[in-house]
Amino acid sequence: MSYDNTCKYLAENYPGDFARWLLSIDTKDIQVLKTELNLEPIRADSVTFLQTSNQILHLEFQTTPKSKTPLDFRMLDYYTRLKREYWCEIQQVLIFLQPTSSEIVFQTQYLDTNTTHRYRVIRLWEEDPTPLLANAALLPLATLAKTDSPRDLLTQVAAAVDMIEETDQRQNISACVQVLAGLRFDKNLIQQLFTEEIMQESVIYQDILQKGEERGKKQEALQLILRQLTRRFAAIGSEIEQQIRTLSITQLEDLAEALLDFNSQNDLVNYLQNISLPQANQQE
Repeated sequence: MSYDNTCKYLAENYPGDFARWLLSIDTKDIQVLKTELNLEPIRADSVTFLQTSNQILHLEFQTTPKSKTPLDFRMLDYYTRLKREYWCEIQQVLIFLQPTSSEIVFQTQYLDTNTTHRYRVIRLWEEDPTPLLANAALLPLATLAKTDSPRDLLTQVAAAVDMIEETDQRQNISACVQVLAGLRFDKNLIQQLFTEEIMQESVIYQDILQKGEERGKKQEALQLILRQLTRRFAAIGSEIEQQIRTLSITQLEDLAEALLDFNSQNDLVNYLQNISLPQANQQE
């Protein structure tokens, strides 16, 4: 999760740099769009939408090709939603961070009986590091780029980070570099080249810690509720359990109070259905 959050942080805080890299345009007329589209909320961990004056850049970062919904179909799904919402040119780039031989990372289109949808794929391990090293905002991605000497590449990145004059930017970029470098390099080597104090003071590091704490709290609440339900009703169905696992921590806390009034498992089912009604109504 921290890898997704790190990439999303970079794209949303340095949108112009990503536009120059991926669209070959230099513009200040660019904004980050909301990460929810009509019909239903989408997974926002790794998805970023950047809007320029005449087009939208849809960025998605993936550490692995595994996905509950096939990635090629997801790209089509996002495209149609964006088109419906904004009706402009849309450029989609799917960026894979970690080397894999999976056929999925070589797919650049979705094919169906009457539909062909194309999108761009970047496999970072095949990318020339030179343009990434030349841009402070892209230095974290440079750690995963093509090289015959990974250690020398990481040393180059560390030197480039040290040259960033603005303190806050240097701290945040350094933290992002260290997070993404963890996909490729040994922790000890990363610690040799980067000072831990700088990372701990950065915004992105604090954000990762906060999200980690939130996930920990949610997991504790989830396990407590599942134990309470099992004790109350002996067993609950797998579909019901899956529904409960998708609830936010606030919804879990509300459920913890509500279940005290449940007389049967049907009460639980009805409660969960009522939670999903707003989303269902939005889809209609």
